[in-house]
Amino acid sequence: MKAALEHIISGCKRQDPTSQKALYDLYKDVLYPICLRYVKKSEDAEDVFIEGFFKIFNKIDEYKGEGSFEGWMKRIMVNESLMFLRKNHNLKMTVELTGIDQADDVRPDDAILYEELLEALADLPVGYKTIFNLYVIEGYKHREIAELLGISINTSKSQLILAKKRIQDIIKKKDNIKYGLK
Repeated sequence: MKAALEHIISGCKRQDPTSQKALYDLYKDVLYPICLRYVKKSEDAEDVFIEGFFKIFNKIDEYKGEGSFEGWMKRIMVNESLMFLRKNHNLKMTVELTGIDQADDVRPDDAILYEELLEALADLPVGYKTIFNLYVIEGYKHREIAELLGISINTSKSQLILAKKRIQDIIKKKDNIKYGLK
């Protein structure tokens, strides 16, 4: 597989359409969901996805074979999603809360299914969803998130706590409806 991927990457660097199609086919099901996690409307997520692939093809010479190629592409998709959000939503208009009790954080015994999480994410405000995706799913640190979004580290932390609390509330509400509880 590694040799096949290296062959595809080499072809993409030569701008070979067959290699570009092979790369697209190989990674579309991995990369599109990243865009969809950040961008609510599927039409917009598709636009971000296409822009991301365009950037991958145009900047593939910058990939030097160090680190994960898939990780390099994922970072491009995340950055494209963030650029879309910055352009279309005011991510800096977040409220920085101080004195938030960390005990409100999600506990390990609050296990939820991945599908439930994705549904709950779709219902979050853009700022919450963006911070949650970057921190929990993509693995960025609060300092990195603050730099990416032009916010303070405390804003990133508070938005994450509030996002987790909102996710808990959304899932609890759906469970109550599902089981006929009030």
